[in-house]
This record gives sequence, structure tokens and C-alpha cells, in this order.
Amino acid sequence: MEMEKYLKPTSVIDCNNTSIQDKAKDLTKGREDAIEKAKSLFYFVRDEIKYNLYTPKFLPEHFRASNTLSRKEGYCVQKAVLLVALARAAGIPTGLGFARLRNNLLPQKIFKWLGTNILPFHGYAELYLNGKWVKATPAFDLKMCERHWIIPVEFDGKNDAMFHSHNRDAKLHIEYVKDLGHYYDDLPLDRLWDALIQTFGTTRREPPKR
Repeated sequence: MEMEKYLKPTSVIDCNNTSIQDKAKDLTKGREDAIEKAKSLFYFVRDEIKYNLYTPKFLPEHFRASNTLSRKEGYCVQKAVLLVALARAAGIPTGLGFARLRNNLLPQKIFKWLGTNILPFHGYAELYLNGKWVKATPAFDLKMCERHWIIPVEFDGKNDAMFHSHNRDAKLHIEYVKDLGHYYDDLPLDRLWDALIQTFGTTRREPPKR
């Protein structure tokens, strides 16, 4: 069956890990409907896993879902992988999608660190709910959104939940520059690293001093 590959564990999407299984069971307890389960998982990853662009991203284990769960922070791809793993553990077929973004409100310190406002390989989850694929971006946690005047991404399990184009002040924020593909049954690490190297020259970059 085609959907089976979107339920299987991989070395990175380790939905068979005990911590992932236990967390998925805890978050979906008492919820029979797949959409309600998916919503609970989404908001956990969005808000309880802090967004941190500076987390290491040059080894496979840096992306492993159980490690992100334990670390309690990650950047977009790491958080998307965690949502995928939790959803698969809850019996919801889930894959990964990717896009190239432009962040027009990137803080100056991060802009200087990256040398660009282009994010070359943004990751999000795609969940199969009620017979269709629904996109879900759990990257920016609520506290971060409130701090930086960002409109948080909300997820109803029926409509795509992607970044808003403008912030609360109506300033241009996120532009989706290019769709890079979707429905991966696993994280395409080689393609991700190639995108980082092409944009930044390396996958290893020390964070700026805070």
C-alpha cells in the first residue's frame, strides 16, 4: 500500500522510539478523530519545542526526532521531522515538504551571520487527513511570535498551515520563493546539506555571540 511508507520509522524519523511513542500516546489520549490527534501533535511541536535556528545541523543525529524531543528545541526541519515522527507514531501517514523562503524581517544579527535573507531548505510536515495531504509548519513557537510581532501559524487539520506573508504590522515577512518537493518518506539529508553548502558555503556555522 502506498501510504505504508509514510508510517514507517527511519533512522531520522524514529517513530518507533519509546520516547516518541510515549509522547504521541500521551498527546492523543482520549482523541479518536485523526484531525484532533494531529492538532494536538502540531501545537505541542509548535509551542513546546522552542524554535532555534542555531541548533547544529551537520550530522544525521542532529535531525533525529527523538533527539529534538529530548533537546526541546530545533529549527524548522528538525521540528518538522519531530511532527512527522509523532504523527506516524499516532497512526497518521505523514511526510516532509520543502521550500526555499525569503524572510524579509530577518533580524540584522542573523542576516549578518547568514549573509542572506534566503532560507534555502525550509522544512514542514504534510499529514494525510480525511483523504488529502495537509501542510503544517510548526516552526515558530508562540512565545517567539509574540516577541517578534509574528502572526502564529494555526492548524485546523483541514487547511494548509503555512507562514503568513505579513507580520502583525502588515510588513512583508515570508515569501515562498520555490517549492522544492514533498511527500518524502524520509529526510533527504544529502539534498538538504547541498542546499546549505550552495547558499552558505558550509553546514557548520558557529552562531553569533548573543
